[in-house]
Amino acid sequence: MEELRRVVVADPIDAAALSRLCTGPCEVMDVSSDPSRLLGALPTAWALVVRSRTKVDRKLIAAAPALSLVARAGVGVDSVDMAAAAERGIRVVNAPAAATASVAELSMTFYLLLVRGLLPKVASTRAGRWERGTSGHELAGRTVGFVGYGRIAREIARRLGPFGATTIAFDPFVRSAVDTTELVSLEVLLARSDIVSVHAALTPENHHLLDARAFARMKPGAFVVNVARGALVDEAALLDAIGSGRVGGAALDVFEEEPPMNRALLEHPQVIATPHLGASTAEAQARAGSDVVDEVLRALRGDPLTAEVAPPGGSQ
Repeated sequence: MEELRRVVVADPIDAAALSRLCTGPCEVMDVSSDPSRLLGALPTAWALVVRSRTKVDRKLIAAAPALSLVARAGVGVDSVDMAAAAERGIRVVNAPAAATASVAELSMTFYLLLVRGLLPKVASTRAGRWERGTSGHELAGRTVGFVGYGRIAREIARRLGPFGATTIAFDPFVRSAVDTTELVSLEVLLARSDIVSVHAALTPENHHLLDARAFARMKPGAFVVNVARGALVDEAALLDAIGSGRVGGAALDVFEEEPPMNRALLEHPQVIATPHLGASTAEAQARAGSDVVDEVLRALRGDPLTAEVAPPGGSQ
């Protein structure tokens, strides 16, 4: 009798998805509650299910000689050494649509908080003050500029329509919009946007895409929102730009270093900081687990994969 292939679950996923995986044609080894067991599980792992905690680097891949599939229960795959995986012929899949609604909703929350200037008002009221008077602006009539025009940006654009906001986007990999969003250059986006909203994937080429030079080109008083990857924004330059008044404020769900250590940025009254929770709703986590389990089961059956991530320089 042929031995069942082993699927190692390195990081916690949705319980219902894990139960469904256990019914598949495989042996499931769940070490998510005890990461110290992972190293011992790697030599016989045919597939590896991860989230953000486990970094699939060259060392890990070398310790897993039978590894054929890495399933990332999330969108970004920057925690996976894609070049090392490609060299070994290891396929990598993710859950590209799992968190779309959740991250779009968080982005919309940030826009409203920033434009209306609500957080300082919440803090002052809680402190016992009653500071009324004109506060902030309406989202209607504002221009939101997306740096990256993928699933999440398009979902936000759909939600912004009823608010009466205009959307523009910079994305060198997109030739035409699927909605009323206008595709523009990065320079034009920075000059026209009331909110610069970051949704790009992190690559070596776009590290610190928003730097001091970019902030200097922004519309004075515009806001920055980053729900993508921290290293896309130069945090020191952002803090300087907020201090000078060039940038009106920022909302950051992601940071260059996590947990972040830049107290000046975190404690600035014009900065909203959250702990990388854009995809952390119960619904998004359930979808992420379910979607990657679907992919693992397809791979086990030999069916075509639907969410395979192309290796560097490759195509799908």
